[in-house]
Amino acid sequence: MEKTPQAENKMGVMPVPKLLITMSLPMIISMLVQALYNVVDSVFVAQINEEALTAVSLAFPVQNLMIAIAAGTGVGINALLSRNLGEKNLEGANAAAKNGIFLGMISYIVMAVIGLAGSHFFFTVQTKDPVIVLYGTQYMLIITVVSVGIFMQITFERLLQSTGKTIYNMITQGTGAIINIVLDPILIFGMFGLPRMEVAGAALATVIGQLVAVCMSLYFNCKKNTELDLNMRTFRPNKTIIATIYKVGVPSIIMQSIGSVMVFGMNKILLIFSSTAAAVFGVYFKLQSFIFMPIFGLNNGMIPIIAYNYGAKKRERIMATIKMSVLIAVGIMLVGLVVFQIFPVQLLEIFDASENMLGIGVPALRIISLSFIFAGYNIIIISVFQALGNGVYSLMVSVIRQLFVILPVAYLFARVFGLSRVWWAIPIAEIVAVTVTTLMFRRIIRLKIKPLEEPRLNGELIAG
Repeated sequence: MEKTPQAENKMGVMPVPKLLITMSLPMIISMLVQALYNVVDSVFVAQINEEALTAVSLAFPVQNLMIAIAAGTGVGINALLSRNLGEKNLEGANAAAKNGIFLGMISYIVMAVIGLAGSHFFFTVQTKDPVIVLYGTQYMLIITVVSVGIFMQITFERLLQSTGKTIYNMITQGTGAIINIVLDPILIFGMFGLPRMEVAGAALATVIGQLVAVCMSLYFNCKKNTELDLNMRTFRPNKTIIATIYKVGVPSIIMQSIGSVMVFGMNKILLIFSSTAAAVFGVYFKLQSFIFMPIFGLNNGMIPIIAYNYGAKKRERIMATIKMSVLIAVGIMLVGLVVFQIFPVQLLEIFDASENMLGIGVPALRIISLSFIFAGYNIIIISVFQALGNGVYSLMVSVIRQLFVILPVAYLFARVFGLSRVWWAIPIAEIVAVTVTTLMFRRIIRLKIKPLEEPRLNGELIAG
């Protein structure tokens, strides 16, 4: 039986500041918990040895690729679903949700096959150290073959997010992260009679947490997400809907996957100098997640608001949402900049950093964190492009930033100046990106936002 939609979704009527906070805060909290367990995971791994930490750092591009595929597809699902809800098209919203679930399962199957076939090769092309190769292969096999958790967790969370029920995402992500944190030392070091599994234990703890989270998220969608009907018994894939999802989602997938290419390339450059340099880069990504994850949580609340109000043709609500999101993001980034500038030693010592790692890592953190000044604005505006169906703009910015600037500049600086200057590639890339993003955003305002006609009732503008 079809579920009855509410008279008006809160995304079209609630005051924007309250709505953005209501939508984003649960996601920000859950993202911070995610960041915490990412760091805790590496802290425990670092206690094994530096080779183990390096192996997990080298596996980061694969983890990022899986998240890119799941989250990018989720962006497409989210934009289409929210737009249909804004247009009061419940049938279209249900179809978007069901096709999204189908795509999540297909993505998992593909990644599991890739993991089985290519894990060992992935590490042998990066390093000849047999210990790092062994640790890395064990880790990658587990996180790919059991990646059904990450793919379906993100898919189900996007369905809840699209209808404004982000509080349940906070619960599922938080629970999964806590389970991961609890299991990490037990499985890594072999507590309570269990065998010592080291890096494999860290991977196993991660996938168990994800599987618990996906079960909870499925339950919340079936029992609490009353605006959607997710009965799959008569489902048939719809080529048109899948194409529409990927029209927005593929640029996002590619955009986030480019991050994997960038990290892989940076690791290759850094390994010219030492495995410690690559470990420092991996540690940086763990630490910066505390700064970036809240902004990604903000994005997760912002995107459905903009997509919904674009479907409802509420121009003023779109612009108000964008302005407030940028202010919050820039504020968070400034706090992160201060922390990285003042406490780099303390941050690195969390990971049992050796004197060599401190010597490389302290200047690295201070230099890279200068990019935070511009990154907050860039992240928000790129997400606006996605919410309005212009994912190709997001892709262009990402390609320019990570492939045309970061890697070439890092390689050039490595050859000319040495390791100490490689890190400057990231702030330089962010400055280039903010220029390109601003030019594209002005075009979006002129062509897509300004032409919107505000809805009226009896000649009066509907307040929102």
